[in-house]
Amino acid sequence: MAKSDEQARETCELCGRNGVQTTVHHLTPREKGGSVLPTAKLCSACHRQIHALYTNDDLITLELTSLPALRRDPSVARFLKWVRKQPPQFRPKLSKSHRVQKDR
Repeated sequence: MAKSDEQARETCELCGRNGVQTTVHHLTPREKGGSVLPTAKLCSACHRQIHALYTNDDLITLELTSLPALRRDPSVARFLKWVRKQPPQFRPKLSKSHRVQKDR
């Protein structure tokens, strides 16, 4: 089985959707020392949404460095409630928060 076929059958550790292609999310950003710390397999929708909402500095400052913390965050929780209803192949259009746009 090809690698892409395997990835297409994984489960997102944040939203719980099955049959999604996942990417590795460093729960603590690499630039903040997270290269050797825990990671999570997230679908591209969840991964992109986290980085659209928060800068790497925000993730540290707001202590969003674990899956439970991300799930408790009101902005992420609203997204998760919505994305869980979407099919695995769905790729939502995202817009970066004003804070993230300003920081980049």
